[in-house]
Amino acid sequence: MIEKIPEKPAVAERIPAALRREQILAAASRVFGERGYSGATTDQVAQAAGISQPYVVRMFGTKENLFLEVLQRALDKLDISFRAVLAEPVPEGLEREEFLAPRLGAAYVDLIEDKGILMSLMQAFITGHDPVIGAKARSGFLSIYRLLREEAGFEAEQTADFLAHGMLMNTLLALRLPDLYQEDDAACELLTAALGTKLDLVLHVSTAPENRS
Repeated sequence: MIEKIPEKPAVAERIPAALRREQILAAASRVFGERGYSGATTDQVAQAAGISQPYVVRMFGTKENLFLEVLQRALDKLDISFRAVLAEPVPEGLEREEFLAPRLGAAYVDLIEDKGILMSLMQAFITGHDPVIGAKARSGFLSIYRLLREEAGFEAEQTADFLAHGMLMNTLLALRLPDLYQEDDAACELLTAALGTKLDLVLHVSTAPENRS
């Protein structure tokens, strides 16, 4: 009689810690972006990431620490996106600022594809009253201002206009105005004026089924 060799139990695939961390932060960006700092819980983040709540706490500690990491991730992605534009050669015949303004604006809108990035930034900015989160948000906002002033070469007024347009877009997204694009003439007109050539991208991403919870 031939003795059967027992099969080895299947080993669950282990996800590298860095990748798991990014998955949690991406999920947390969506949850915080939708619910805000006060309204979100680590349990909701865990559910969105498909892991256990104790794992989230083990990796990030408190909800505050998790939110700060989400904010830093958003600021880092914005910085990388803007610096990629700044590294582009300016076409002959164009002033640098004339070239950069629309390209930087387009790069900002493109961040909507990383769901939660822009809304988590917005949630951080409106949590300025919090002594810890507010300090981080102010520092991050001013770092964006300095990049536009010192490295893009924008004048103060041009920088203010650029930031104001970005905040308008965030407001339109927070209001879910793209949901009304086909239903309200004023919403259609405002979205078209504010988003220009990026309107189709914003409508596609913001009205996707997974974003209409």
